[in-house]
Amino acid sequence: LCLFADAVREVRKYSSVHVNEKAANVNSSAFDHIQMKLFRSQRNLYLSGFSLFLWLVLRRTVTLLTQLAKEMASHAALETQVNDATEAAKKYMAENERLQEALSGQGSGKKKESTEATQEKLKEEVEHLKAELQKTSTAFQKAKNEVAAVKKQSDGVRREYDHLMKEYERLQQSLNKAEDKKDL
Repeated sequence: LCLFADAVREVRKYSSVHVNEKAANVNSSAFDHIQMKLFRSQRNLYLSGFSLFLWLVLRRTVTLLTQLAKEMASHAALETQVNDATEAAKKYMAENERLQEALSGQGSGKKKESTEATQEKLKEEVEHLKAELQKTSTAFQKAKNEVAAVKKQSDGVRREYDHLMKEYERLQQSLNKAEDKKDL
């Protein structure tokens, strides 16, 4: 932008000089010199203008490419989310159909026996899961207590470290005072 502004200023400067010099009918070498400077300033104007234009185009291209990359990443994430949701829906639909078949077939004796066996298995699984939940919650409490103990220990260590740092600074200051007295 600075080069472009400078080139515009130079073109205006030498264009106005060109008109004034032509009117005054000065010698041809001065006129050629002014023409040369005008040509150079115009060349600089075109180069800096084109460079500025290319910079704007490149900046816009980079912006569009980054937006495209972000959109592609979000598209991929959404696609995986849709696939997962579809699979879950298919599982639920299959389970729903199986349950509807089980409910509609309750009248027959074999299906009642299989339903009762299934209910027993589910009850056993629920008990097993409750026991597992109890074990997990006790393990969680133990871990929580250990974390609290480690936090207390780290606080004690920090306080001790701060105390030692203060003592070190105090000793350092007394040593500096002793050296200052020694220098005198």
